[in-house]
Amino acid sequence: MGQVIVIGGGLAGLSSAILLAQAGIVVTLIEKKNYPFHRVCGEYISNEVLPFLETLGADIAALKPARINQFQLSSPSGKMLKAQLSLGGFGVSRFVLDHYLYQLAQQQGVTFKLQTSVETVAFSDEKFTVTLSDGSVLQSEMVAGAFGKRSNLDRQLNRPFFAARSPYLAIKYHLKTDLPKNVIALHNFQDGYAGISAIENDRYCFCYLTTRQNLKMHKTVAKMEEKVLCRNPHLQKIFRESEFLYEQPEVINEISFAPKSAVVDHVLCAGDAAGLITPLCGNGMAMAFHSGKIMAEEIIAYFQHRSRSLLETNYTKAWQNQFDTRLRVGRAVQQLFGKKILSEIAVGALQKIPFAVQLIIKNTHGKPF
Repeated sequence: MGQVIVIGGGLAGLSSAILLAQAGIVVTLIEKKNYPFHRVCGEYISNEVLPFLETLGADIAALKPARINQFQLSSPSGKMLKAQLSLGGFGVSRFVLDHYLYQLAQQQGVTFKLQTSVETVAFSDEKFTVTLSDGSVLQSEMVAGAFGKRSNLDRQLNRPFFAARSPYLAIKYHLKTDLPKNVIALHNFQDGYAGISAIENDRYCFCYLTTRQNLKMHKTVAKMEEKVLCRNPHLQKIFRESEFLYEQPEVINEISFAPKSAVVDHVLCAGDAAGLITPLCGNGMAMAFHSGKIMAEEIIAYFQHRSRSLLETNYTKAWQNQFDTRLRVGRAVQQLFGKKILSEIAVGALQKIPFAVQLIIKNTHGKPF
């Protein structure tokens, strides 16, 4: 029916590869690491993804995820807002989930090139030529880009967001602690916020976003955590009473929340490569799955009508219709948090107008798909 090269083996890349293979398309997926591996991620997924995961043949219950139905938000001083998550969600590590989807993709016949990076992507005469780090060269009629938040390919494709430096970095740990397993909590601190929620095997994902300047001021991650994060009493309790399971945290720099194009030089982008929602809104994993689904469906349709211009127009429209509002709301909400005074005001105000909390949750989450 056709051939597709998928660049990147995260949630968007793996889910789209499975759908394409189910439709009889020959898929080669290129991933620079070897499964299983950790990623910087909040590891909470809205239940909106459950019908889609069933279509992939995924049995999420087999991974024994934590079931989450409550939300908490604290200000830097520790003032706490609580809310119910009407749709709910679940927590599972990327270490476990990505590896599981990788195995499903293999069962569907997807070919993998692991521990291999893409050096260049060129488009000419309706064909892509993809040069890999091992010296090999692949050709295909279609390339899907699911290469994450920031990649050397963004530089090669001259994407505007890549040229502008971002002040943000993110840090993730897994830990053992004594907290409710059904709650996802977000805790504000000066120039950042941290999220914690349960995952499989009685563990918790603890991930936070802050600025390079915050780290530079305090020299080391540990000192920054002691002097800045621990001013929030909820975070202080986590650091004092938890067993941290990583020798060193997972770190990613230059995280950009700037708008991105869903199609660049004829490469269809999905997941974080197409646009990143602020972690405060906690729904990037569901968006990755949904964008992988939309991308695969449009590619399948392309192999029936063979119109690249129609493919790119339809995909861009579908992506914008599904995610533009979420991203804009996410960027707006982020402006209310991470600054001490504004965070205190925002949490205090939201405590008094609970319907506003539900409205924010509704506009940063989707419907089951």
